[in-house]
Amino acid sequence: MNDKPVKVRVHFKGIKPSAWEHPADRAALQALKKVPGLDIAIKALIGKTSEQSLRLLTLASAVRVNDKQFSKLNRIYQECCDILDFEERPELYVSQSPVLNAGAIGVEKPFITINSSMIDSLSEAELMAVLGHELGHIKSGHVLYKTLLFFIIRISVIAVNIPLSMMAIQGIIAALREWDRKSELSADRAGLLVVQDPEVSINLLMKLAGGNHLEEMNLGEFIKQAEEYENANSVSDSFHKIMNVVDKSHPFPVSRLNELLKWVQRGEYDSILRGYYTEDDEVAFSDHAKKAAEGYKDDFMHIAEPIIGQAKESASKAKDFLEDMFKGKKED
Repeated sequence: MNDKPVKVRVHFKGIKPSAWEHPADRAALQALKKVPGLDIAIKALIGKTSEQSLRLLTLASAVRVNDKQFSKLNRIYQECCDILDFEERPELYVSQSPVLNAGAIGVEKPFITINSSMIDSLSEAELMAVLGHELGHIKSGHVLYKTLLFFIIRISVIAVNIPLSMMAIQGIIAALREWDRKSELSADRAGLLVVQDPEVSINLLMKLAGGNHLEEMNLGEFIKQAEEYENANSVSDSFHKIMNVVDKSHPFPVSRLNELLKWVQRGEYDSILRGYYTEDDEVAFSDHAKKAAEGYKDDFMHIAEPIIGQAKESASKAKDFLEDMFKGKKED
């Protein structure tokens, strides 16, 4: 974690996640939140007992970060929390693992776990981008839906007699994974707002793609590679892109890079740095919903109509299934 002296970073007093959220993530999450009884059903099925189990498991198997344990990481993490204006700092743990990964879990009190390989492989600035990414998930309310909504579908498939075909159930899971991937684009923006250096965020994505060999990679070439992927937009290319990512929890690094660069190039990132960020969630949602619709239109206009029709059918079945399930829970 050796770095040259860093500049004084901007702290975003009173910032809300709507300032940085990707429009597709924002619109999808708002739609999920409007499903009747969703939060109640999730918390009822998972409950505090399961959250306590997760926390105890982490207490037993990882190291909690504070001023006496991983003190340098603790200092970095505190700055990340201050930048995104967290009133209460989520707990942070270091877990022994060779995999470059980190995650946020929990319901009432989410916490973050970062793998030890991240500390070994990343610079201080890159660690800030990772921690900012996870804090972005927490501040956006992603943790509840990413973790618990996944479990509620799994539990429902096993424990409830669902009058749906396996194809329809897979459609529900696919719809949830699609939102899950979109949420990563929002979290990448939060990570950039914390580190406040686009090159650092790009370097991080390069390491996620090629490992801890940054000296063997070239920033310009990686951006060119990302542009080549972005420009492969024939019907055949688009179909293969969808199939390659459909079972993934994250978009591919080059896709994440493209989305982050677009956000920077549009000037939205710079506007937030200069203090122009909205605090009106209703206005923000309306604007995000409009942008999301435009974005989806641009992304999928070139894909064959049958694929679009199938996606709409899966989304409709997912909505009907969730509403019926939550209605049943209330009656019980």
